[in-house]
Amino acid sequence: MEIVSPAIHEKASLSSRVWWLFEALPKRLTAKVIETASNTKKLAQDDPRRVTHSIKVGLALSLVSLFYYYQPLYDNFGVSAMWAVMTVVVVFEFSVGATLGKGLNRALATLLAGALGLAAHHLANLSGHIGEPILLGLFVFIQAATSTFVRFFPKIKARYDYGLLIFILTFSLISVSGFRDAEILELAYKRLSTILIGGSSCVIISILVRPIWAGEDLHNLIALNMEKLANFLEHPSVTEYFKTSENGESNDGKSFLQGYKSVLNSKSNEESLANFARWEPCHGQFNFRHPWNQYLTIGTLTRECAYRIDALSGHLNSDIQAKPEICSKIQEAFTTMSLESGKCLRELACGVRAMTHPSSAKPHISKAKIAAKKLKLLLKSSLWEQDADLLAVIPSVTVASLLIDIVNCTEKIADSVLELASLAHFESVDPTVSPEKSQVGQGEPDKPLTEIACPQVVIIVDGSENDNPPGPLTNRHIEM
Repeated sequence: MEIVSPAIHEKASLSSRVWWLFEALPKRLTAKVIETASNTKKLAQDDPRRVTHSIKVGLALSLVSLFYYYQPLYDNFGVSAMWAVMTVVVVFEFSVGATLGKGLNRALATLLAGALGLAAHHLANLSGHIGEPILLGLFVFIQAATSTFVRFFPKIKARYDYGLLIFILTFSLISVSGFRDAEILELAYKRLSTILIGGSSCVIISILVRPIWAGEDLHNLIALNMEKLANFLEHPSVTEYFKTSENGESNDGKSFLQGYKSVLNSKSNEESLANFARWEPCHGQFNFRHPWNQYLTIGTLTRECAYRIDALSGHLNSDIQAKPEICSKIQEAFTTMSLESGKCLRELACGVRAMTHPSSAKPHISKAKIAAKKLKLLLKSSLWEQDADLLAVIPSVTVASLLIDIVNCTEKIADSVLELASLAHFESVDPTVSPEKSQVGQGEPDKPLTEIACPQVVIIVDGSENDNPPGPLTNRHIEM
């Protein structure tokens, strides 16, 4: 019997493992390529504007590259033409507002820093050969320290941070390079010209070729966030919660809509979109000085409502449930509050999206407030027995309290949306009167009595004054 040494066995095992990896490599590579292609397709389908933006950036870079490739243009600008390419790379953003804001920041900062750099270079020349580098270093230190400190101011950092950064860079480059280069004025001129050319190319292409407006994105985002909250409040899993508990069914396995969770982290996105929207010119229904700050107010209130909905969702999914006898008493008010708050938020979202006055949301919030008052009275009344278990009462009281807070938040959101409609001059639309609300004097203008359609009423007055049964009908009729 031949005995195989461990070294030979280990070598054979290693070679088989290497052969297996080599054999599986094409399959793994093919699977990776398919996965990458699928992710790329999904990324483009989620927002087709990403493909458009990529094409626009390529177009802008191709145009400004002509200043380097075309000999007559290159003779005028020389190596400084590369600044136009760099400007396109760093300035061209996804939306018009972001591109315009960065372009103006870069152009103004370059112009101002170039002028101050020339002035500093001239003052340094007056101090002689020895004092010139000392003064230049002092000027660079002062402007760099001051500009860096100013960047910490919140309002300046939000809108002009990039401009201050370019100001520091340009001033330092012109001041330092001017010490060795005699043609400092020509250097500043070429740099400013190429930056203006690159920035103008970005802005023009961004506005003229399928523009992407940050203001429109913010407008749609606020409406979408309110719709997500409405989807939760109108979902049967929420409105029929107490009914389910009353029937003794388990709440385990309920899949609540989780769309509202994205609203909780929308603050940074809303603030950046509002900042970019302020740079954008008039477009569509968004006029000059559009009330973008009011969108941020609505977004803040929407997030407050989303936090309460998140807490409500946690209690509805809790293992500790209310007693059936308690659920039956507050079920009607709970369902009304949830449904009407959801309908109000949906009407507000539709009004914001269509830029129409959301007057149809008022009846829903009124019904929700009436139901909330009714629920408060139930909680203050003798709803609970004297010997009621406190642990059995807490879940119902907690859920009811959270829903009352949601109704109050919904009312604040409605007031803010109405204020936005007034400031932005939303179009007023007459609400459609539903059949059950179409009554005389409600939902339509007042009409004279002669024009109100009503059935003919005949009142028969009997002439007898005693207790005997009435006789045959006479002609004594009063007809209305």
